[in-house]
Amino acid sequence: MRRRERAATGARSPKLFLSLVASLLVLLTLFAASLTYLYSDPEGREVTLDQVAALTTAGRVEAARFLDEDSQVVLELRSAQDAAERSAKPPAAGAPATTPDASTASVDGVPDEAGVVRTALPSSGSVTVKLSDAVAATGATVEVDPQSFQAGVRIATEFLLPVMILANLFGLLFVGKGGGSSAIGEVTDFGRVDDGSRTGGSSVTFADVGGAEEAVTELAEVRDYLKDPARYKALGATPPKGVLLFGPPGTGKTLLARAVAGEAGVPFFSVAGAEFVESLVGVGAARIRDLFRRVNAVAPAIVFIDELDAAGRKRGSGGGGGGSDEREQTLNQLLVEMDGFEVSTGIVVIAATNRPDILDPALMRPGRFDRHITVERPDAEGRERILRIHAGKKPLAPDVDLKRIADRCPGFTGADLASTVNEAALLTVRRQGTTITMKEFEEAVVRVLEGPQRRGRVLTAEERLRAAYHEIGHVVVAAALGRHEDVHRVTVLSRGRTVAAATFADTEATLLTKSALHAQLVATLGGIAAEELVLGEGSTGGEQDLEHATDLARDMVTRYGMSEEVGPVRLQVKAGEGYLGDDSSLVDLSPETQRDVEDAVRRLITSAQHEATEVLKAHRGELDSLAMRLDEEETLEGEVLEEALAPLLTALDRAAATPPAQRRRRSTAVPKPAPKTAGKAPRGRTPART
Repeated sequence: MRRRERAATGARSPKLFLSLVASLLVLLTLFAASLTYLYSDPEGREVTLDQVAALTTAGRVEAARFLDEDSQVVLELRSAQDAAERSAKPPAAGAPATTPDASTASVDGVPDEAGVVRTALPSSGSVTVKLSDAVAATGATVEVDPQSFQAGVRIATEFLLPVMILANLFGLLFVGKGGGSSAIGEVTDFGRVDDGSRTGGSSVTFADVGGAEEAVTELAEVRDYLKDPARYKALGATPPKGVLLFGPPGTGKTLLARAVAGEAGVPFFSVAGAEFVESLVGVGAARIRDLFRRVNAVAPAIVFIDELDAAGRKRGSGGGGGGSDEREQTLNQLLVEMDGFEVSTGIVVIAATNRPDILDPALMRPGRFDRHITVERPDAEGRERILRIHAGKKPLAPDVDLKRIADRCPGFTGADLASTVNEAALLTVRRQGTTITMKEFEEAVVRVLEGPQRRGRVLTAEERLRAAYHEIGHVVVAAALGRHEDVHRVTVLSRGRTVAAATFADTEATLLTKSALHAQLVATLGGIAAEELVLGEGSTGGEQDLEHATDLARDMVTRYGMSEEVGPVRLQVKAGEGYLGDDSSLVDLSPETQRDVEDAVRRLITSAQHEATEVLKAHRGELDSLAMRLDEEETLEGEVLEEALAPLLTALDRAAATPPAQRRRRSTAVPKPAPKTAGKAPRGRTPART
């Protein structure tokens, strides 16, 4: 009933808003006009009280009108000549007649002609009475005008119109322009969740989701429960109350939640965790109560809370002041609401977060978020399905091979793949084409990985040759380690923040060995080794290589226990619960252990660079020829790159016939190290960029 009343009010509010605006404009116009009327000066020239006294003495005042509301005296004057004639005495008998002298009736500052003058009434009542008596004594007419109409206008202007204007302004604040979105409404609705959170349902289904089959299988049970809650109640089965989706950004967690609502055909409430957090204590808890009250009214339904960590962070980790902290009150209310509704009501809470490790344990227990579903980056087949979904309604040329594109995008999330398809379409529009070709898709992959080409930054001939040797150094070392098939592209053209780049496909491995990580170090340092071997010294282009190699070597020493100096000990732990989440750092180490860690990291990097240098010395001829060709052609990829690498692969095959150690080295896979928050390898990018 309340929602219907608010909806009816929202429908009427535009007309009421326009009516209030029109009436406000009319009132403001009347107010301005009345002010002009009240404070306009009476007719006549303004003179001083001394001049009025002089005019009265000279007999020039013919009539005087006292204005009560204006507090003014308006005097009608005779001319100085008339005043002189009236005041002249008749001549004695037998005396000649004299002409009246008008100068005797002249007053400084007042013209001698007849006219009207005015002056302000004295503030003293006795002076006003004396002035009136003096004017009357000269025979002039004295009139007092109470100005009754002007008095009424003054009362309306000073009291009635301001009240009406203020009432209109408050009406506008309460009504708003439309739909109840008023300024006062925002204040009074602090404890309510935005009405736009409810979408009324979702048109997305599981058919629109690709690359997340495990998550779809788990969520199918939620769909079945929402379609027929009574079936679960009859069997005594307890369906999940809450489902927590966590994984990297862009993997489709929100899309999965919408797909469940679309499959079940139930209302879908979507809110962000940050909507419950306000500076006013108690607002977040009130919004939680309002949300679940509205959901209960339309159950069965789905409540989707995006970025749950904003409201569900561990209690005590925000630096607040105990139980009165706003964040903790909000979390407590969420816990109560999720524990309070019955299973048979048909409400399922689906939440998404990128940081499940910082959520409060009370949220994670059974009975609240029963299911924890990991949404990972898709594999090659999943990437191909996602590409087909996004490219399904776009005109593709016959040469487009989505499987090949998917193979070139390891580590891409669904959002990355959607951006790739969109970039390809934009590139087609830019060239005024009608179909999207393979060339646009390949360029789109590079743009998503590295950014658009920077045409304004041109390298000198010496810088371009150095960049060519650097990138080819990575390629030669990677080929010697058995990764030539993973080399997709090498270029010396600037893109984004990079001057040049060699793009490799990552091996999608979960368990990484010490030899695989060491091989990754060797390939990463191949560019710096090539510069020092051929050009005599390195350059600032190796900064990202050193950063990646140092991070990898430090992880090997402190996280994986893969060093002789330190031994099989994990030294990297979570160092507290800060406001922005837990950060990994080293535990408190003794100076000796810290020195051992630094020595171990330095030894791993030095050993890897030495091995890369030895590989490049053994294949110096191929290094020079490939670098010269890259310097000339600027970009090598696809079949051109395969043809350019053919002599190097032949030399490697010949060298592999005799040294067994080399064969073992070439058979070693070289995946990238796992990211710190998961066991999977990161997205496929160049192992090093200049």
